[in-house]
Amino acid sequence: MTSGSLAARLLPPLAGCGAIAATLLPDGSPLRAAAVAVFLLAGPGAAVVRVCAPALRGQRPAGPAESWDADFARDSGRLELLVLTVFLSASAAVVCATALLAADAFSGLAVLVALTALTALAACVPPVTGAEAADRDPATRAPSKPQKGSTT
Repeated sequence: MTSGSLAARLLPPLAGCGAIAATLLPDGSPLRAAAVAVFLLAGPGAAVVRVCAPALRGQRPAGPAESWDADFARDSGRLELLVLTVFLSASAAVVCATALLAADAFSGLAVLVALTALTALAACVPPVTGAEAADRDPATRAPSKPQKGSTT
């Protein structure tokens, strides 16, 4: 593991720790709101997308009918990962807040702590490669030879 990949892995959980530390700032502070908003909109999703991105990059997007945009695949892939990051983060925040509401333990700090813990857990997971994803998908798996003595 290189130092660059370690930094990329640790950035979302560290952003969560920064959001938790920002709750010590006075209420209504713009810095507090910015730190919490950035983490809630990007932290958990960035950790999950980092795990799934190699498998997602294996699928090429269908380009436009005209070939006027040579960088379509690169740009659409980046946009897809950005949108996926934001929506996964928002979904994780909603699910976490709902679970805490159901457990009668909801608070803003509790949501941040739970999401930071989940983000740190996702940062520990190694990336899924395209080959591993294809092995898990029964539709792309090569048919196996029938066992000796079987009827098929």
